[in-house]
Amino acid sequence: MSGPAFSAPFKLLASVLVFGSLAWFVRLWQLGRLGSDLSVNLAWFLAAMAMLLWCWWAMVRSVTTVDDKQLHQTWVWDKRMVLDDLASAKLVRVRGFEWLIAPRLYVRTFVGKMGIFYAADPALVAEFERLVQELRTLRGLR
Repeated sequence: MSGPAFSAPFKLLASVLVFGSLAWFVRLWQLGRLGSDLSVNLAWFLAAMAMLLWCWWAMVRSVTTVDDKQLHQTWVWDKRMVLDDLASAKLVRVRGFEWLIAPRLYVRTFVGKMGIFYAADPALVAEFERLVQELRTLRGLR
């Protein structure tokens, strides 16, 4: 089962922030308010914008997948957790704001490695809930 990691409203908000920052910088440049050392300010802004765009692109295309062997989420770097290695899992959500803030699954392996997987798709969230219950039953946790 696969679905988007982040909701469409969240992606829109991130897009507005990233491209709004770009528009703000261009406006400052046009008004001549970037200071006397334009090349240094431009270099710093371009470095920051490159990082913002890279993270924005990863977030916009991010997909979470749960199959019979692993949890996987595409991101700036892909995240993977083998299901057989999981010691515990907890689903965290902000009720009433799930349309904006994607529920997330916190998982921990037996050796202490932690991971966070986001899911904006209700069917994928239901799969996360099933996984949490199954792990609790299997591991004998409350």
